[in-house]
Amino acid sequence: MSDASPVPTTADELRAAILERYDSLSKRLQQIARYVLDEPNELALETLAVIAERSGVQPSAIVRFAKSFGFDGATQMQRLFRDGLLSGHAALGYSERVRNFNRAVDRGGAELLSEFVEGNTMALQNLAQTVSDADLAAAVRLLEGAESVYVVGFRRAFPVSSYLAYSLQQAGKRTIFVDGVAGLARQQVQALTPKDLLIAVSYQPYADETVHAVESAVARGAPVLSISDSLVSPIAKPATVTLQVRESEIRAFRSLSASMCLAQALVIGFAFEQSRKEDARAKRRKG
Repeated sequence: MSDASPVPTTADELRAAILERYDSLSKRLQQIARYVLDEPNELALETLAVIAERSGVQPSAIVRFAKSFGFDGATQMQRLFRDGLLSGHAALGYSERVRNFNRAVDRGGAELLSEFVEGNTMALQNLAQTVSDADLAAAVRLLEGAESVYVVGFRRAFPVSSYLAYSLQQAGKRTIFVDGVAGLARQQVQALTPKDLLIAVSYQPYADETVHAVESAVARGAPVLSISDSLVSPIAKPATVTLQVRESEIRAFRSLSASMCLAQALVIGFAFEQSRKEDARAKRRKG
């Protein structure tokens, strides 16, 4: 880190610094950066050896990563996230709870429906930690300010994107669903302008069509609202606002429960703001 860049003093400051410098990091340091962003609770609670094993790097690389952001070592960096946990977050990280759950499933201790219910419950509980009220409010403001909303999401993300397009239309927002019929996904986003908004939904492995739509929106100066599994995914990094959602995976099947819940909250939040403003305008007219 340069002398002009202060050492982060909170987890939020470190996350912001990582996002700002991510593209300039080496591939190995990017690997660690993604782990730090996606697994903050594990970073706070686990030993350096465990973190190195789970992130697929050597412990020395984690130390080098911490020093590149101005810390004396990895322990000082971990302390930022540990302080956040002590301020009220769950003591056991989402990934660790998932591992414990998967071990129980492997032992055959649950019926199939119960397994999916419990796994999705954990993902929904984690959603409240990864998406803050401020994040959702910023996303709603993007929706309010857009003349038209383009929604794109392919493969596993298709049900989420189609639900968003349908619900926003029902809420009275001019919405264009980029469905890629006849292979026309690229052509469908060519009309984007800086006055519009692109909502992009994708999870690893990220759909090429969705990544291209984001790149096209950015090139045209249009804001992007990303719903993705990582803050540094190809559709999240260039986005104006990113809502991070991490789904459950049960018996190798990944769910969409948390994503659908987030989509509902986003649309209802937008509809509520529209209703509130309509009521305020009606009161002014009467006054």
